[in-house]
Amino acid sequence: MSRSILPESRIHPAVRDFVAGYNAAIVREVEAAIAADDIVVVGMRQNPFPRKARKLLEARGHVFRYLEYGSYLSDWRKRGALKAWSGWPTLPMIFIKGVLIGGAEDLGRLDASGELKRLLEAPRAA
Repeated sequence: MSRSILPESRIHPAVRDFVAGYNAAIVREVEAAIAADDIVVVGMRQNPFPRKARKLLEARGHVFRYLEYGSYLSDWRKRGALKAWSGWPTLPMIFIKGVLIGGAEDLGRLDASGELKRLLEAPRAA
């Protein structure tokens, strides 16, 4: 199953540049982080789930990069751009070797099943 994304042909030419550039800097920042680091956690202040993910990773001794964007009332537009880009509706967004694996609960399931260890030992996806 593939994710439905509005095709560029269905975006009026007068707004295409706006759509393409809307909070593009935050997307580039996350793209650079997931290209450079094996584990990236994107989160926000006051949300317990990014903290839960970081605690699990720290407990397992995994090195990761944490990117924090605002709180519930700040930087929501930036987070919205990340959600539109990734298709993931909540925070945290966790990337393992450049692949979005979901949020804190998904990370917990991967850890419990041993899949997290296998993902970290495998070569980076192309």
